[in-house]
Amino acid sequence: MAVKFSGFTNEAVAATTELVGYKSGTTANTRYTMAQVAAGLQEHLPESFIVAASDETTALTVGTGKATFRMPYAFTLTAVRASLTTAGTTSGLTTIDINEDTTAGGVTPVSILSTKITIDLTEKTSVTAAAQPVISDTSLANDAQITIDVDVISGGGTEAGLKVTLIGYQT
Repeated sequence: MAVKFSGFTNEAVAATTELVGYKSGTTANTRYTMAQVAAGLQEHLPESFIVAASDETTALTVGTGKATFRMPYAFTLTAVRASLTTAGTTSGLTTIDINEDTTAGGVTPVSILSTKITIDLTEKTSVTAAAQPVISDTSLANDAQITIDVDVISGGGTEAGLKVTLIGYQT
């Protein structure tokens, strides 16, 4: 059970391995292990990386490695999303992939998504997409090379200003 850190009151610590307190709106004390406290912090205080994979005005093109960066630490991924400054205006979806490469030379990228990120026609965010992305590799390694690919653009090819967001917590 994850407990929001903000839900704890000012109760004393009951030994070095548990936190004693009660959640807002209750009166009974509960003991929480450090693992429960950590899980609550991870769930309710996530971090995110927002990566620009294009400039703001040039139309996107299909291709690999539109953006490349290295993870500054090991990271557990809980969600991904993408956005555009300019939406597609003709037929089709915009489809984005995220790859991780843990080799020193960065030559073996593997997709971390079993269902890629899509942005529906005329929309600017993947949050409202009919098909939501599915993460197949939630554990990103420290110093892994991450690349962003544009797999598909709409028929009009008007999309621009691609940003990709990785949400999760340090591990």
